[in-house]
Amino acid sequence: MHMNVAPHLLTEDRAEYERLLDDALSTAHARPELAGIGTRLTVAQLRSMTMNATALVTTAAASEYDHFVKVREQNRAALGARPPRAEPGAGAGVVAIVNVMVPVLAGTAAAIFLLVGGVLHALAPSVVFGGTLLTAGLVFAALAAAGLLSAGVGLLVTALRNAPAEAPPLDDELTRAREAWRHALLERGIVPFLRDALAAAAPPDALG
Repeated sequence: MHMNVAPHLLTEDRAEYERLLDDALSTAHARPELAGIGTRLTVAQLRSMTMNATALVTTAAASEYDHFVKVREQNRAALGARPPRAEPGAGAGVVAIVNVMVPVLAGTAAAIFLLVGGVLHALAPSVVFGGTLLTAGLVFAALAAAGLLSAGVGLLVTALRNAPAEAPPLDDELTRAREAWRHALLERGIVPFLRDALAAAAPPDALG
């Protein structure tokens, strides 16, 4: 079935028109002026008629729609003008690898030196080499501790830098413009058209 579309109604907004129409039909029982649905005309008949009269119905809210589209385009232009976040370069990746590897290697060396030095010192306390290994082990242990601290800080900074940016809040003016268009389209366009269609389908004696 061919559907007439108002020239000013953009493709992305046609679905919203259909949703408003479906909402009006599903809640028609709450509107006395639409009480004839189901007896004079069925829901399917009214929906088909209103879809085919889209150009006429949407004209009733043309000014609100034009304002909504204008505000939406301004909002999109403002969002598009924001510079993209810089991606971490290769240098940052190398630094991260070094920060992770240093405490691992230093910790391994510290464990080996302390173990060997401790054994030598226990077996031969007079041997100077055992003490030297213990001293080296303590130095590498200190390096491992410093490396762990540096790696922790680096990972925290990287996580904060690469955290996904929060979606910008929907502009308040855009929200108000959309709601104003929806309200005008429903109350001045869709509902009056349904009411007039039901009145036209009423038998002559009912009108009198």
